[in-house]
Order: sequence, then structure tokens, then C-alpha cells
Amino acid sequence: MSKAKIKVIGAMLIFGTIGLFVKNIDLTSSEIALYRGFFGSCFLILVMSMNKKTVSIKNSKENAGILLYSGTAIGFNWILLFEAYRYTTISNATLSYYMAPLFVVLASPFILKEKLTGLKIGCVFLALIGMYFIVEKGTMTIQGYSHSLGIAYGIGAALLYASVILATKFLKNITSLETTIVQLMVASLVLAPYVFLKEGFNLVSITGTSLSYLLFLGIVHTGIAYALYFSAMQDLKGQTMAILSYIDPISAVILSTVFLNERMTIVQLVGGVFILSAAFLSESGVVEKYIKMKSLKYKK
Repeated sequence: MSKAKIKVIGAMLIFGTIGLFVKNIDLTSSEIALYRGFFGSCFLILVMSMNKKTVSIKNSKENAGILLYSGTAIGFNWILLFEAYRYTTISNATLSYYMAPLFVVLASPFILKEKLTGLKIGCVFLALIGMYFIVEKGTMTIQGYSHSLGIAYGIGAALLYASVILATKFLKNITSLETTIVQLMVASLVLAPYVFLKEGFNLVSITGTSLSYLLFLGIVHTGIAYALYFSAMQDLKGQTMAILSYIDPISAVILSTVFLNERMTIVQLVGGVFILSAAFLSESGVVEKYIKMKSLKYKK
């Protein structure tokens, strides 16, 4: 296995533990999102400086509008995702969040002028069926969760993240690492006044355990994981990256079962498989390539 693949797998496994850490931080979702962006951007700037590189001010200015929107969307996307972790299980929140690729598929014909194929339409319907299986009839459990609200937060986060994916398609002359650093900085700058006006800053009043989890979230889950991911991008094909990215939700579901004793019913597991399969098929293009090869074979 190549070093690039190991880096991506490592990044995905790190991402898969985010929910476990967020659930143990005694701060509001907006404060966690603020500090995640701040610590993460600081670490990535340090990584760039160690490699004797800097963020291009010129290229950032050329893409200012898109970077401002996408950075803001990332910040509020995190708030919604962290709220989803609070109101439902990590499994439900993660699988709801993975509706994002399907939202991109639906919006692409209008925004990117891409063709909406029969396969992609089928993937959307498969994901919707999967989400129906996941949403439980009761809104509360003995653990005090409100699953419907948590899943709604997860879907809201997915919508925002889908808009970030679409927005970044229009960026020009700026690297992925530069884009991420600027987006994280924007997220922090936008969320700072929002947090101050809404609930104030409570970083100094949290326990040492919460602070350690918060630092880990910012430095490891954001800084190190993103550094691993982007350093591998130039050595791997986009399709390979897309396939390996599904280690994230799968590991999140497994880890939440092992460490938090969060259980999914058989129906919910089937729903999860439907969602991840739909997202994978819509992104990877494996089936479309197979169909194309078959059609070429029959033409000969």
C-alpha cells in the first residue's frame, strides 16, 4: 500500500472519531466550531511555514467572494453537525451528513451545468429510502435523544457542506491547502462575533478534560488530518480519494457502537448502507464506466 493511501486512511480514521470528542466538550456547538477553525488554521499555517510556503494574498483576493461564502458556510455547517451529535446518535448524525454528495448531484445540473444521468437519479432515490429507514418513529429514547431534530441538524449541515463543495468548483489559481486555511480563518472570524453576542466566550471556565479534547479537535482532527489529506491528493486519483473517504462514516458508526454503546436496528443499518452506497456510486463513476465499457463491447 502506498504512503499516500495510508495518509488518506489515517485522515479518514481521525475524522471518524470527531463525534466521540465533540460529545465530551462542555461548550456550545458554536464555540466548538469557532475554536476548531482557529486552532486548525493556526496549525496549517505552521505546516506551510515549515515547508517555506505562504498563502498567496493575490490569489486569495481574486477568489475573495467564494472564500468568504464557503468559509462562513463551513463554520455554520460545523455548528449544525455538532448539534446533530448532541440530539441524536453519532451514527444517525454521520449518515445524515453523508447526504451532502447527493445534494451536490441534484444541484449540479443547475449550477455546474452537468448532466443528471439515470444512475444519479437512482442514487438520490436510494439515499432517500435509506434516510427513511434511519429516521425512527419515536422522537425520544431512554437516553434523552431527540432523533428527528438531530437528523434534521445533520441534513442541514449536509446542505451547507454541499454548497461549499459547489462553491469551491469556481475557485481559480489557488491550492486546496491554501483554500482550506483561508476558509478556516474566515469561519473563525465570522463565528467570533456570533459567539460573543449569542453566549460569550467560556473557554477559560471549562475543565481541563474538555480543553484537551478541544485542542485535539482543532490540532489533530482539523490540522493534522487535513495536512495528511492534502499531502496525499497530488499522488492519488480523485476516484481513489472518493472511495477511501467512506472509511470516515463507517469507522464513525463502528466506534460509536464500541465506545458509546450506540446501537442501530437492522432496518437502520440497511438505511445506512443505502445512503453510503448511493453517495459512493454517484461520486465514483464505477457503474457508469462499466456501462460504457459494455456498450462499447456490444458496438464492436
